[in-house]
Amino acid sequence: MLASQLYSPTLREMPADAEMMSHKLMLRAGMIRKVGNGLYTYLPLARRVIRKIEAIIHEEMVAIGAQEVMMPIVQPAEIWQASGRWDVYGKEMFRLQDRHQREYCLGPTHEELVTTLVHMDVSSYKQMPLTLYQIQNKYRDEVRPRFGLMRSREFIMKDAYSFDVSQEGLDVQYQAMYDAYSRIFSRCGLSFRPVEADSGAIGGSGSHEFMAFAEAGEAAVVRCHTCTYAANLEAAVPQTQQVPNADDGEVGPAEKVATPNAKTIEAVASFLQLPVEQTIKAVVFAAGETVIVAMVRGDADVNDVQVGKQYGLVDLEMADQAALERVGLVAGYISPLGLAQSDNLKFVVDESVMQMRDAVCGANEEGMHYRHVVPQRDFQNVDVAVIRLITEQDACPHCGGTLDFVRGIEVGQVFKLGTKYSEALGATYLNENGKSAPMVMGCYGIGVSRTMAAAIEQNFDENGIVWPCALAPYQAVIVPVNVKDDELMRAAQSLYDQFTACGVETVLDDRNERAGIKFKDADLIGYPLRITVGKTFVNGGTVEIKVRRDGTVSEMPIADVPAFVMQWIREN
Repeated sequence: MLASQLYSPTLREMPADAEMMSHKLMLRAGMIRKVGNGLYTYLPLARRVIRKIEAIIHEEMVAIGAQEVMMPIVQPAEIWQASGRWDVYGKEMFRLQDRHQREYCLGPTHEELVTTLVHMDVSSYKQMPLTLYQIQNKYRDEVRPRFGLMRSREFIMKDAYSFDVSQEGLDVQYQAMYDAYSRIFSRCGLSFRPVEADSGAIGGSGSHEFMAFAEAGEAAVVRCHTCTYAANLEAAVPQTQQVPNADDGEVGPAEKVATPNAKTIEAVASFLQLPVEQTIKAVVFAAGETVIVAMVRGDADVNDVQVGKQYGLVDLEMADQAALERVGLVAGYISPLGLAQSDNLKFVVDESVMQMRDAVCGANEEGMHYRHVVPQRDFQNVDVAVIRLITEQDACPHCGGTLDFVRGIEVGQVFKLGTKYSEALGATYLNENGKSAPMVMGCYGIGVSRTMAAAIEQNFDENGIVWPCALAPYQAVIVPVNVKDDELMRAAQSLYDQFTACGVETVLDDRNERAGIKFKDADLIGYPLRITVGKTFVNGGTVEIKVRRDGTVSEMPIADVPAFVMQWIREN
């Protein structure tokens, strides 16, 4: 490719509205352009990277026997209603009607559609195991699209679905896909780790996320220093620990005390001159008409994912004042004392709270709290679960070792669906005994466009992108320092022709620009190798080769360059 013909409009300044480095650098390097909120056009350089990621995915899917299909993006509402997810999926789903007022959605994922498809043609155990996959655009109406390709409304995804006759068969397919994902991300040059994860709106009995470690990652990952345990923060369930109490003796009855203007845990603890860990915090969520009050220790944070799982919900929102008033709650002074659970009001209390003695909680009156509360004694008709977020002070849930937190970017996730969708959509088969049984399913996704962004988040410096060689849009760039010098241009063209004949993906920078501009663009775009044809060629027949990743520069006779480049690419 000639640089003069390459559609790669680079920018000299950092875009003001971009936050993450991947977003900034893809805009600056002329890889993407924003056309709307959360909507991007992929320019030629980005498409080449995407194609390389897709090629790796295709190879690894074929290696485990998965077969490629292409399903419609527009999906009928009926199949989502049959699975129960039409209402559950929430506001992120793009919904539309055709001219006959029939309802459809733009596919955020394809569990319903692939189950409907397989149900049409698969009826016997002899036709399974079966794994189908596709690489396709997906659509989610993000409430706040941000971070470029990390959280956009339209994105490229590889999704796969397995069908089997038993849980044991699913376990085999799940492990095969888990291993294939590990190979895919390794080949993409990512530093990553599979972590335990929550299944969210997809559902199922088990899930792992593949996290690419990056300081700018949206997700918090907790990991153990002793064993291999790692989990998404929201999926990590901490061990219940005995709560220290100021008074280990008998505790008298709960006593109501005035706490004027003390609406926060810190204010209550300060007013009553108590440690924060002796207080009980209430966080209130709304799910439709239902209000859910989550109670944790004052020094803990609520895990809203675990709260949602307690009630089979995936779309919790913070309750507003109108929701509180509807069920008789007073903001800043909330507790289960004196209130009964109902269809519209639920209380879920963390296990550690139920161990507290002589605690403080709200009195459901403005400016009032209760002292000397013993939740085991005083909290009636409440649900109890582990709903607090794990902390670095907790012990590893698996081995008791030391934990720490790191940031990660979710680039893939695998799920054990079981029979959730096959039962709902009637996807059954006849077993060896001629009896009907639901298919046992798994589903597996990779964010293709997100993987590209994650690779940049892990590989950049002050000058631009430093691509892993496997993903670089072009492997080498040849830079003649003066395009008006015929001798330099003939040498550069000769190298270009030889590289192309050998299959080296190469850009010849034939633009009539200063050498400094060409060098800056080469570093910004991130070509792994830069071959400069300049003064050293005129004076001694040598050219300069710079390796982008480590900045090493060497000179060699121009005749030796093609063999060196081929060898370098093979090794990298």
